[in-house]
Amino acid sequence: MAFEGQFVKATNALGCDLAAEVAGAFGRVRLRVSGTSMVPAIRPGDLISVERAGVGEISPGEIVVFAREGRLIAHRVVARTGSQDEGYLVTRGDRTRRNDALVSSAELVGRITRIERSGSRVRARSRLNVAQQVICHVLRFSDRTTYLYLRLAAL
Repeated sequence: MAFEGQFVKATNALGCDLAAEVAGAFGRVRLRVSGTSMVPAIRPGDLISVERAGVGEISPGEIVVFAREGRLIAHRVVARTGSQDEGYLVTRGDRTRRNDALVSSAELVGRITRIERSGSRVRARSRLNVAQQVICHVLRFSDRTTYLYLRLAAL
């Protein structure tokens, strides 16, 4: 069993590396979302378009994708820190309570420019509207509520 887990982790790391390579070489990559940290802005199953960008080009409020520990993570930028040459991003999932560790330029894959949900385009907004802010606040405290929200949203 331990070997199986290591194999899955290695496969995930290779997938992250491949996605970062594609974004770096071609300027963009499309990815399917599986987590719930960005609900309601991004839902599991959404298809996101990620465009290559540097730390200095990203503004607070934008949603970025970065690679960390063999995973790709899509979170909203809360702030930028450091110098223009040696900058870092402060990120956090809309549904999470704490900021992530600083994101370096080496980890950054790019910014999300488009979200596709059930065949329709959803705009990647830099700010949540009031209703979404209320939903985020409620969903931060309960995975069960998040599950129920996603079930209702699917209807």
